[in-house]
Parts: sequence; C-alpha cells; structure tokens
Amino acid sequence: MEIATFRATQEPIKDLYRRDAQAAFLTLKAKGVADASTVTCKVETGRGLALAGIHPMAGGSGQELCSGDMLLEALIACAGVSMRAAAAVLDIPIRSAEVSAEGDVDLRGTLGVTEGVPVGFKEIRLRFDIDTEASQNQLDQLLELTDRYCVIFQTIQNSPRTTVKLQKVGQ
Repeated sequence: MEIATFRATQEPIKDLYRRDAQAAFLTLKAKGVADASTVTCKVETGRGLALAGIHPMAGGSGQELCSGDMLLEALIACAGVSMRAAAAVLDIPIRSAEVSAEGDVDLRGTLGVTEGVPVGFKEIRLRFDIDTEASQNQLDQLLELTDRYCVIFQTIQNSPRTTVKLQKVGQ
C-alpha cells in the first residue's frame, strides 16, 4: 500500500477505535494438520499450505520449513511493516530497508538430552539496514516506534497468557 493511501486509510480506523475500544479487538486464527505418517504439520497460510518439519540439526530432513525460522520470518515481516508505518507517520523518507533476524537455540533442550536446558530461543537479534537521509534523532524515534508497535516483537518480549489443550475426537 502506498504511504499516502496508508495514512488516509488509517486515520478513520484510529478515530473509530478511539470512540469504541471494543471495535479494536481482533482474534487472529491459524490452523494446521499434523501428518499421520510423517513428523510434519501442514499449516494453512493466506497463500496456501506451508509444510513444517523438524530442523535437520534436530533430526529432520531439511526439506520442510522449520518453525523457528518461521517465527523469525514473522518477526521480520511484522518489524518491517511496523518500521515502514512508523516512517510514514514520522514523515521519514526511506530509500530502502533490509530487515534481518537471527536467534540462538540450544537443541539439547529441544531434544531433551540435558536436564535444565530450556526449550526455545535463548536470544533473538533484530536488525534494520536503512538507506535514508534521516538524522540520528529521527532514527532513534523510528526505532522506538517500531519496537513499541511491532506486534510480534512485543509478543516475544512480553509473553502473553497461553493455554494448551488436547482433545480426543472421533473413534
């Protein structure tokens, strides 16, 4: 979406949410099917199915998508969009921007080979390489807004309340 269109589209939405807080609530949903004969899960995306599997360093084939990579990809997507939106609001022209993320996982936790080693990312690093004439003060403000309004980044930093349920169906 073009920046001018983005600004024009977002303003009435913001006004609505200021007037009616309930209108701002959104429930996002995702669905997948764990395969019966392989260690994979087909995840429905807006563009088709993504086949997820185990990372090769944890015993996977390497032919399927790794969910850890997918998490970093979601972070990059959200951070890139948030940064561009913040730049539009702050009126900071950006010629180009590359967003990258990397994260460290100790697979001993994932594989259960060493007690006490946590499962999951130990550290995630997000980086922006931006071509712009903006001042350092503008860039600091841009980074602050990007950090504050990136849903995935904030979710990672402030773990939401979560639940998990296993339900037996059909016989």
